[in-house]
Amino acid sequence: MKAIYDSGTPVDFKGAMVLKACLINVGYTEEIRHTMDIDANWYSDTPPTAAQMEESLTDALRKNGINLNVHLYRMYGEGHSAGFELSDPDADEILFTMDMDVNRPAQSTQIYDIAGLRFRGISPMQMLADKISAISTEKGFRRIKDVVDLYYLSQVFELDQDALMSTLMNSERHLDNFNGFLYRDDDLRHAYEKFRFTGEAVKPSFDEVYGAVKQFVSALLPHDYTGDTRK
Repeated sequence: MKAIYDSGTPVDFKGAMVLKACLINVGYTEEIRHTMDIDANWYSDTPPTAAQMEESLTDALRKNGINLNVHLYRMYGEGHSAGFELSDPDADEILFTMDMDVNRPAQSTQIYDIAGLRFRGISPMQMLADKISAISTEKGFRRIKDVVDLYYLSQVFELDQDALMSTLMNSERHLDNFNGFLYRDDDLRHAYEKFRFTGEAVKPSFDEVYGAVKQFVSALLPHDYTGDTRK
């Protein structure tokens, strides 16, 4: 990530790696969920070709002494990201993947600096906007990690509703009705129980995670919501 930032390649980062940096910067020191992937946004005046993206990423790594092969295995298109595999050329082994959205609506960013490693990533407010927007729809069942991440973020941030709504509008996102999150908590519980925490990260109980996130977003819930999660 630092190599790509230093190279001037038009890439901003997002996802769990940026979440980790964000939490470290505000003093949250506990282990969080791990990831094997890197998520990013590519911005350029014209749509980049597959060769341009592969060459840009490869050059950025090589100039910083990182000997990895970059292979685009999925071209970006309407509604889906580009997918890259980064592999060890000696062992012929894929080490991790990178998902990259290309020329999507701009997101607010900032520079992160962790022990001298600098990179540009989405801002904490953009992170909140993306994840709250996701759980307000039925996507919550496919992206239980957004609920988990909001649990972490709720430990260190207060929700500024005006700033959130502005960020949602600027990035062309919106809030849905939260019906799945509020009324299908058994399905959410099942998805959470299947979700694996690796490394040293502690997996809180579902009730702790769900309760904290629901309280965190309470100001955004429908006015007719009474707190009863059963229809």
